Amino acid sequence: MILITSDPLDPEQITRQVRKDTNGAVVTFLGTTRVFSEGKRVLKLEYEAYQDMALKKLEEIRQEIQAQFGVEDVAIAHRTGPVDIGQISLVVAVASPHRQEAFLACHQVVDRVKEIVPIWKKEVFEDGSRWVACEDHEFASTESPSSIAAPGDG
Repeated sequence: MILITSDPLDPEQITRQVRKDTNGAVVTFLGTTRVFSEGKRVLKLEYEAYQDMALKKLEEIRQEIQAQFGVEDVAIAHRTGPVDIGQISLVVAVASPHRQEAFLACHQVVDRVKEIVPIWKKEVFEDGSRWVACEDHEFASTESPSSIAAPGDG
């Protein structure tokens, strides 16, 4: 399961996608909005995505993880739009026959999502906002996440 949505994420529903009688381990990661970042109070996060490319990259990660760790069951869901304090922006669920592969695979999925998927995060503070970790993505340094046209934007 690969999903990008502006709707709230349901981690139990996403985790159910990977649970099977053949798996003895299920690991679920929840990325949530925290109240402080680098000593500043965060009001919310805002995510933007180049949806078509992000879906392709998430599927690429899923296949990469399946091959690398020998696991079949991987689900990745990411939220776009505003995400308030305590809400979930990322759910990764991995199931495998044994726990070590599930833990390692889940960790690797989270790292790869942050490395290659064109989903950008803006932290919104009481006194302004800033884009976070955009330099990790593969676009020219003169472009901002908002300047990359999403499908249907022209």
